[in-house]
Amino acid sequence: MTQPASDATCPAHAPKNHPAIPREKIGVLLANLGTPDATDYWSMRRYLNEFLSDRRVIDYAPWKWQLLLQLIILTKRPFTSGKAYKSIWNEELDESPLMTITRDQTGALRTALTAEYGDDIMVDFCMRYGNPSTKSKVREMTEAGCTRILFFPLYPQYAGATSGTANDQFFRALMDETRQPAARTVQPYFDHPEYIDALARSIETAYAGDINPEILIVSYHGMPKRYLMQGDPYHCQCQKTTRLLKERLGWTDTQITTTFQSVFGPEEWLQPYTVKEVARLAKEDGKRRIAVVAPAFSADCIETLEEINEEIRESFEHAGGEEFTYIPCLNDSPAHIEALAHVIRENLQGWASRS
Repeated sequence: MTQPASDATCPAHAPKNHPAIPREKIGVLLANLGTPDATDYWSMRRYLNEFLSDRRVIDYAPWKWQLLLQLIILTKRPFTSGKAYKSIWNEELDESPLMTITRDQTGALRTALTAEYGDDIMVDFCMRYGNPSTKSKVREMTEAGCTRILFFPLYPQYAGATSGTANDQFFRALMDETRQPAARTVQPYFDHPEYIDALARSIETAYAGDINPEILIVSYHGMPKRYLMQGDPYHCQCQKTTRLLKERLGWTDTQITTTFQSVFGPEEWLQPYTVKEVARLAKEDGKRRIAVVAPAFSADCIETLEEINEEIRESFEHAGGEEFTYIPCLNDSPAHIEALAHVIRENLQGWASRS
């Protein structure tokens, strides 16, 4: 039997056997992609199975895709993915960097929002795949007395395979609640001034150090080009983020370019591909010094720490490049936390008043 929240009380005129009701609160639930629980074969297989079985991620006919996934892909890929995760694993906490950073972001936002709104706000995080699950965190919030939940997918640019599937899972979790809370989802914040400024400041800080890149590669996670043609706004939002970033930095087109990484499967994806473009810049354009930043990721993860900082770096250096600088994600930097808090404040209007 579920234990009542510590501040739960019975209504004044309720009968003696009426269940205690917790004080009403507003929940702010952050959501990120997810992470395996460990790097061993079975942990990786469970995680990859959940991820790659999502029809928002892979939309091939299930009868065809599941046969390929279960019999071929999931017999081999857990080994290679596990090896990649091991290379970046937070050994001290025995978890992935994405888990560590998302928890730190949540803690910083909890502190900031509690200072503004008081104890009537509850801030937590969930993962679309793996743990902590969206369903478990929605349940915790409703049991704690959250009658309103603001759901915040931590993806600046909207894509069906990221923000869309995170929202789907949130709505599915609400279906299991006896008393459904009122719900809001945060719109993509790819052009929010606070976000653009935080990005620009992170780049300015990196460039103020002992580096002198000839061009900045703004690398976004890729998706099949077919999704763009079907109406997904991700590509356009990525391009606008780069344009606004360029304008904020006061740069020219020759100083910055947009690319896409993480290609999977045989069909054409959004181009240019980061791994090929960095090699082309070195071979054809003679670039010897580049920097790479990944604005689509709110926290460093396997795609940035392993793919960019290892695979893409190797592609550039193998083609003749000499200096490769990876500029970390915004993570839990003060400027990023303030930008996220600003977005949350805007979305809480009409629900909560700052103290």
